[in-house]
Amino acid sequence: MIGLIQGQVHHLMAPTVVVMTPAGVGYEIEMPLNAFCQVQLNQSVTLWTHFLVREDAQLLFGFLSHSDREVFRLLLKVNGVGAKMALAMMSTVPVQELHQFVMNNDELALTRIPGVGKKTAQRLIVELKDKIKHLGDTSGFAPSLPLATDSANEGIIIAEVEAGLIALGYRDKEAQAAIKLAKSTIDSPLTIQNLLKASLKNLAMS
Repeated sequence: MIGLIQGQVHHLMAPTVVVMTPAGVGYEIEMPLNAFCQVQLNQSVTLWTHFLVREDAQLLFGFLSHSDREVFRLLLKVNGVGAKMALAMMSTVPVQELHQFVMNNDELALTRIPGVGKKTAQRLIVELKDKIKHLGDTSGFAPSLPLATDSANEGIIIAEVEAGLIALGYRDKEAQAAIKLAKSTIDSPLTIQNLLKASLKNLAMS
């Protein structure tokens, strides 16, 4: 099993990053969008990974910390939660907040995550509450790093962000509306990273 990958970021297309190892092997890795926002081209990274084998695909998921990967694996054990939903959950809200939602029995907050209905929210609370207790010290979760800059033009940036949001389960119109609102609130130069972050914030509040 592939558990840890170190290398250089060779390509970015939300939510996928391609990491080239010193051995010359490039791994295509899907990441939560808030983690994706913290890497940049040609950066040296170390990612904790989860390898998932399905009948139709072999998928690799990457995380900036060991604790984040453990949360992803716990989510996969919940009945009705697949890899796509788990990735969407970790993209929509920080892991620290997800931990708080479960510990505080906050069904309403959980149902704001795309694809999570009332029954799934209840299962998350029931099945995760005891298992997630050992992650109560959130210092092990991935820290927030300075956002990377991106020199791509505006059209490419918007297309990348929209594709990333749709990949997480948001509808086209939802993604486009969130991007439009986010774009109007960003004062600094537009990048994939800051547009993704602002769009996810808008979606979480809607």
